[in-house]
Amino acid sequence: MSYQLLTGATGLLGTYLLRDLMMAGVRLAVVVRPNRRQNVRQRIETLLCHWDETLGITLPRPVVLEGDISQADLGLDGVSMRWAAEHVTGVIHNAASLSFVATSEDGEPYRSNIGGTRNVLDFCKTLGVRQFFHVSTAYIAGQRKGRVLETEVDVGQELSNPYEESKLASEKMVRDSEFLDNPTIFRPGIIIGDSVTGYTTTYHGFYAALQLCHTIARSFEPDETGLIGAQRVRLALNGDETKHLVPVDWVSAVMAHVITHPEHHGQTYHLTPQHPVTVRMIRDVLEETCHFYGATLEGFGRTIDNMSEAESIFYEHIRVYNSYWKNDPSFDRTNTLQAAPHLPCPAVDRHRLVELSKIVIRDGFPSPSKRPVDPALDSSSVFQPLLEQASRDSQFAECDRLVSLNLLGNGGGQWQLLTRQGVVVGAEVGLHDDSAAVVEMTVETFGELIAGRASFEQLLAEGQVRLSNGLGEDDCTAVLEQLAQLDLAGVPK
Repeated sequence: MSYQLLTGATGLLGTYLLRDLMMAGVRLAVVVRPNRRQNVRQRIETLLCHWDETLGITLPRPVVLEGDISQADLGLDGVSMRWAAEHVTGVIHNAASLSFVATSEDGEPYRSNIGGTRNVLDFCKTLGVRQFFHVSTAYIAGQRKGRVLETEVDVGQELSNPYEESKLASEKMVRDSEFLDNPTIFRPGIIIGDSVTGYTTTYHGFYAALQLCHTIARSFEPDETGLIGAQRVRLALNGDETKHLVPVDWVSAVMAHVITHPEHHGQTYHLTPQHPVTVRMIRDVLEETCHFYGATLEGFGRTIDNMSEAESIFYEHIRVYNSYWKNDPSFDRTNTLQAAPHLPCPAVDRHRLVELSKIVIRDGFPSPSKRPVDPALDSSSVFQPLLEQASRDSQFAECDRLVSLNLLGNGGGQWQLLTRQGVVVGAEVGLHDDSAAVVEMTVETFGELIAGRASFEQLLAEGQVRLSNGLGEDDCTAVLEQLAQLDLAGVPK
């Protein structure tokens, strides 16, 4: 079956896209780097176990490929490249660096946003992938004023920082790739946490100011009025400067809708709110949530002399975002409103911003969980002998692909059983177009089957198995019940 390959799945937006696209039934593969504490499957399981618990459902698992977009062929090994060549028909390129400061042309954000995009495009060209979804940013508009159309790209605008430069260059690179069908471009505003739960895993933009002001306010003793943080902090702003803040859940919902509806492909979408917030509102939210009192609006561009200690600390740590403390242009949203009129952007008003701020302050600006989530049964370990067996079989391509398995939950995955004359002789990663039947069950139910504690017929009768059938139940039973007789790794007997 055809798969969409998602980059940047472990970032904040990627985490939501992973959830929303899996829930929409999209066949997903993800390219992920390991880190010091988790391998690539553990990184994805940590995210999906969070959603399983939060949503109270058991999600499917994507095909997980170990790689790195900063490398040629996305750092994929030969087996993964062959799998991608057979299965991947589209790419959702979401990975990016959010760095606003560059130390060199070879460093971030250029390395990821330009070099990484070039590698992803080369990968598509090599494999003949023509469908492309690209996550850009509304802020490629740079220092433009007035109305910015979704149809406009580079009109000679002055850019504010290396992030904007790299994102504009990467979007132009995508648009200039003639081997692609007309790509779909998403341009979000400044992404903040979940509009309902406040959930976030990164603290850029608004959250950087929130965390800084919270830290400053806690570092000073209360003044004579009892107010903590009542220090003079003069802001070189008018207060009516606007910022386009958008909740991550809404951005993901609109993207998932567009991706799953081909009639909306090939357009550019400004994922921005109808009403931006003002700097004055942000100042008031910081007062209410951080007790960061005494911030006065002195006028845009005014030089701040004779800084107090609090002012010096504030300006030193917030200077990376200096280029964003200006008035935003107005972003045209014609395509977004036409494609997703049923998904209005939640209003980021003072009340919502206060509530989202209180949540992260209460929770201590938590980092995403880095604890590996170890499943009771890891299907990748179970199928490893069958994968290796297939790789050694010179005639595996001629095997029958009768049954695919879609195993839901922690330790699950998508697997294709290879049979010869009805006998299981190997396995492949993913669900195959040639499969006569797709069997869906939780990984726990699968464990009962392969341990011999329940028969396939019994599980089917009890409703613990769903069968998309082009194959008779007897034939499925004959294939699947062989698994209990095989010497498979990690099976709890």
